[in-house]
Amino acid sequence: MKQSLGKAEKLKSKIVISKLFEEGRILKSFPLKLVYLPLTNNSQDHQVAFSVPKRSFKLAVDRNYLKRLLREAYRKNKPVLGEEETPYALMFIYLGRKKFSLPELEKSIQKLLTKFREQE
Repeated sequence: MKQSLGKAEKLKSKIVISKLFEEGRILKSFPLKLVYLPLTNNSQDHQVAFSVPKRSFKLAVDRNYLKRLLREAYRKNKPVLGEEETPYALMFIYLGRKKFSLPELEKSIQKLLTKFREQE
């Protein structure tokens, strides 16, 4: 498995995102929440998106910085998912009110991804 986060792996479809929030299942590991749903389209890879609420961080600079850290933490820990036959749509939502460092976010993403592997 490549340790990159390419264009095909980014979740951009508004239809899939709305379905994800309506029918998706949830896992939490502070300061993150993972919402996931099996994909029905012909994608081979998991599709992933990251969200940091404007309510918690007013400045776009802070939100973008945290999303950048989340993408990097996911990219490094993507091999935890392994190779699955069914691809999933994944959405990581930042729940914290303060900025966490990259190692702390990596631990949280590792916990979420291992919980996700055990669930499915």
